[in-house]
Amino acid sequence: MLSTPPALIAIVGPVEPALLAAWVRHYRWLGVERFLIAFHFPEHVPDQQRHELQAASRELGIIPTGTSTGPWHERTNTQLRDALRHRAGPGWHLLADADEFQQYPAPLGEVIAQAEKSGHRVVGGLMLDRISASGRLTGWRPEGGLDLAYPLGGHLTHRLLHGDPRKIVLARHDVTVAGGNHRAPGHRPDADRICAVHHFKWRSGVLDDLRRRVKHFSTGTWQEETPSVRDEAGRLLSHVGRHGGVINTSDPRFAFRRVSLDRMPFNWPSEARSIVTAWRPHVAHQQNWRQ
Repeated sequence: MLSTPPALIAIVGPVEPALLAAWVRHYRWLGVERFLIAFHFPEHVPDQQRHELQAASRELGIIPTGTSTGPWHERTNTQLRDALRHRAGPGWHLLADADEFQQYPAPLGEVIAQAEKSGHRVVGGLMLDRISASGRLTGWRPEGGLDLAYPLGGHLTHRLLHGDPRKIVLARHDVTVAGGNHRAPGHRPDADRICAVHHFKWRSGVLDDLRRRVKHFSTGTWQEETPSVRDEAGRLLSHVGRHGGVINTSDPRFAFRRVSLDRMPFNWPSEARSIVTAWRPHVAHQQNWRQ
């Protein structure tokens, strides 16, 4: 007997309505039936943009649990996410940001059943950063789709930004998940069954978002737990500054190659396993990491 489909839990920021629509379609195709989302909009987001996104959600048949506005403190997402998880109740929770499209080697029900059979209370994922063929941070057309606009996938998050590329993609309701969904203290995912988290962050407008993040965290307008998020943003901005405003697709460290949401990347299980088992925090102030 297959498990009940998980409840999807997400905090959604000011993304384009077309991305939200593609995201919902993707997870419905995976078998998700219950979406618990909340919107959070920092002060700079125009009212019209908020209203358009809320209307798009309703058109998709999803009534947001809530909408908040104000500073995007580092703890904001975690607090809002945990409130949604409490509301979702018992069972499995699927955790995904609005720019994360998870890809599994088997149907979701089978993935969950296998985790339960093997005694795992979480399922892990690994970020696969998606970018345009030119490395430019471009917009995209809904009719063409995300795969066409961002055909390359690679390991930008940890090999350039020195960020944690690991994700907890599925967790039992009583498992505590850390901020950013990167780990679940006391629980290790099965390293041989890591899902691909296609990360469509590197779109038009992200550089302005990163500059705003650096400014607000640096001045204390937004409160941070550690300098990690600000440092990661700074590394990306420095990189594109050195490369004429684009991501260097030819750098072998990033291992960019053509990938698709329709099929798992070639040799993914061994590639993902080698990364998630070897990854360690980059700097001393992250030494409270435990896994």
